[in-house]
Amino acid sequence: MRRAVALSARGLGSTSPNPVVGCVVLDAAGHVVGEGWHRRAGGPHAEVHALAEAGEAARGGTAVVTLEPCDHTGRTGPCSRALIDAGIARVVYAVADPTPDARGGAHTLAAAGIDTEGGLLAEEAAEVNAPWLTSVRLGRPYVRWKYAATLDGRTAAADGTSRWITSGAARADVHRLRAEADAVLVGSGTARADDPHLAVRGVPGAVQPLRVVADTEARAVRPGARVLDGEAPTLVAVADDLPDAATAHLDGHAEVVRLPRAAGTDGRGGHGGGLDVDALLAALHDRGVRSVLLEGGATLAAAFVAARAVDRVTAYLAPALLGAGPAALADAGIATIADALRLTVTAVERIGPDLRVDAAPALSAAPALPAEPAASASVPAVHVSKES
Repeated sequence: MRRAVALSARGLGSTSPNPVVGCVVLDAAGHVVGEGWHRRAGGPHAEVHALAEAGEAARGGTAVVTLEPCDHTGRTGPCSRALIDAGIARVVYAVADPTPDARGGAHTLAAAGIDTEGGLLAEEAAEVNAPWLTSVRLGRPYVRWKYAATLDGRTAAADGTSRWITSGAARADVHRLRAEADAVLVGSGTARADDPHLAVRGVPGAVQPLRVVADTEARAVRPGARVLDGEAPTLVAVADDLPDAATAHLDGHAEVVRLPRAAGTDGRGGHGGGLDVDALLAALHDRGVRSVLLEGGATLAAAFVAARAVDRVTAYLAPALLGAGPAALADAGIATIADALRLTVTAVERIGPDLRVDAAPALSAAPALPAEPAASASVPAVHVSKES
């Protein structure tokens, strides 16, 4: 199963709006004879790849898969039927499928006389599939906020210079995060100050993410901006009360989406606020985006924190001190220590001279696991033998 989980991670960034799934097929003697993972939406599922590699050796064997085999016909056929037709004798899966359209594969397999067992390494499999599970559970993309700062929390010097706070090794790691995301998001301040490119570099075979700029007033992304170079698709989000002429310079260069403004921090709302975070995430979700890498500056990050729309924080900390300069996070509406957004550290890794720290909000440090099939159904999550 751990091998299947590792295989599933190869699909990050290329399968949305589908989940990432890995599968290992063993023959009747317990030897690995086939492996596969879901590579792209609309393409064969992990089980189909693994069964094709296994061939006749799959008959009487075991399929180990990270997500309950699907039981519906979409752009591809049901994996439950593929496993039955291949003569598989036992199926072990990690996470139950929570979607109404696809779930039920375990029942179908058991009804066909196949040993079926769920829940093995469910938390590990769910962690890799967190973007998709979050989208199913919350109806919005999974958001990872990434920032780079000195040990005293500064993202730039007092004069505004910020290149480069962290090492080349840390920056290369960021490109791997981009490659795993469906979209990379920055705000107007970052677009003006850094003219970022936001595409993936140095990751062979990467699917370029959607580049998104939250440019409320349509003034930050100007002709010639690097995000308009055509190397990756670009979406510019602007306020819905702007005249059409305000976005004319983007015609033919980027998709424009008009969204409502957020209520002002003073409670009056109206003109002058940034974009509504929930509306922005909904617009991305509608476009098939299931994971967002938030690379914006302190103001945009604060808006997401205030909206409780950050699912993971990845901080790259450089062993340097500045003492002055912008902080990583602006005012997020947290006035007292009792209201602090508490995080659970999930990983700490040294990357070159820098430190990478991953953390998640304490109440959602692990993705919520979908409920297993009801006990009254023909196959519960526990082991079911052929004879039952």
